[in-house]
Amino acid sequence: MGKNPFSIITPEIQDLTNLAIENSSIDPNLYAKYDVKRGLRDVSGKGVLAGLTELAEVRSYYIVDNEYVPSEGQLFYRGINVEDIVAGFMEEDRFGFEEVTYLLLYGKLPNETEISQFKQIIGNYRSLPTSFVRDIIMKAPSTDMMNTLARSVLTLYSYDDRADDISLPNVMRQSLQLISLFPMLSVYGYQAHRHYHCGENLVINTPDPDLSTAELILHLLRPDSQYTELEAKILDLALVLHAEHGGGNNSSFTTHVVSSSGTDTYSSVAASLGSLKGPKHGGANIKVVQMFEDMKENVKDWKDEDEVGNYLRDLLNKKAFDEAGLIYGIGHAVYSLSDPRAKVFKGFVEKLSKEKGKSDEFELYNLVENLAPTIIAEERNMYKGVSANVDFYSGFVYEMLEIPVQLYTPIFAVSRISGWSAHRMEELINSSKIIRPAYKNVSKFQKYTPLKERE
Repeated sequence: MGKNPFSIITPEIQDLTNLAIENSSIDPNLYAKYDVKRGLRDVSGKGVLAGLTELAEVRSYYIVDNEYVPSEGQLFYRGINVEDIVAGFMEEDRFGFEEVTYLLLYGKLPNETEISQFKQIIGNYRSLPTSFVRDIIMKAPSTDMMNTLARSVLTLYSYDDRADDISLPNVMRQSLQLISLFPMLSVYGYQAHRHYHCGENLVINTPDPDLSTAELILHLLRPDSQYTELEAKILDLALVLHAEHGGGNNSSFTTHVVSSSGTDTYSSVAASLGSLKGPKHGGANIKVVQMFEDMKENVKDWKDEDEVGNYLRDLLNKKAFDEAGLIYGIGHAVYSLSDPRAKVFKGFVEKLSKEKGKSDEFELYNLVENLAPTIIAEERNMYKGVSANVDFYSGFVYEMLEIPVQLYTPIFAVSRISGWSAHRMEELINSSKIIRPAYKNVSKFQKYTPLKERE
């Protein structure tokens, strides 16, 4: 079978690329000269203040005598500590994601009547337009589920008679529909890929409006729709911990930027999906799992601290795995001493690993979590400490839940659509100006040269 001409990089394209590199590379010293905060962060990793939000707060330090002192990480949803939220619904043996979605959207914890009505609204929206699965999802299956998800979202625009209406009630309606449909769009996209690209049987399970979001994902994904209560509860926990992380994370900031232009909800969500797809953002847990697979193949004794430590040093020195010089899942743009999401997750991960007969793998993860900060400190000049982030364990959880790696990032999106929807509403409620930061031009001025006189 010949190469796809659409995908070939010709020598001419390579030459043009080299020309672009030659004339577009900026001297790194200029960023310091003009005090440009690359990535909208200062050298210590602290973000540039670009907006206000009431949705979430990430705490990683406290101030003593005008000095920033690192502290254990904390995450608040609408002013409530996430650890308290998790403890609350876990103690009462409930699913928490729908409750958290309500909290993020409306700013208060729902009472029994409110959460019951909200779940009913979500359940009633679990119905795609007639023939959508056949005509949209099945007819052009992609090998990348995030692209499938984004395409499906953009196509839903065509089915909405009020697609461009950005009045608040209409945006709320669109948001709730997308929150409801994301599990179906994600899993059905994967089933199409599995059937048409991998030659597997096509399984399309009908959504159940009475299931929680976590139960729905497992129900749709597994051919027999069977799952244990622990599996559903831990997937629900993962959704809760990924639902929101402040306005500064890349995809939520994208939501604010795009929404500030006055565009439609479908375009806004598709843009945020494009951000989340990136391996530096939502795709990070895939890299963690792949890194550990390589580690398990190359480390003979998973309990040997020296052997595991040498592998981690090889990672940092670009001698192992993808030679990127990174220990994936360790470190965060904001947290230093600890990521509260990883801390909450870890105990439940250990419990699931025992149920799944994966205790040895869990111990390897635990060993890497303990060794990595010290090894990174020895090998790198750091401005702040590092610790395991939520991606460190989430991929391992999805692996134990037998969720295919192609769905790791879409499941992140199933969760984060709640935060995006709340951020979009917040931007539209409070917006007055389109978001437009400044970039300083550092190119040299030159005169125009007529075509015949150019070299």
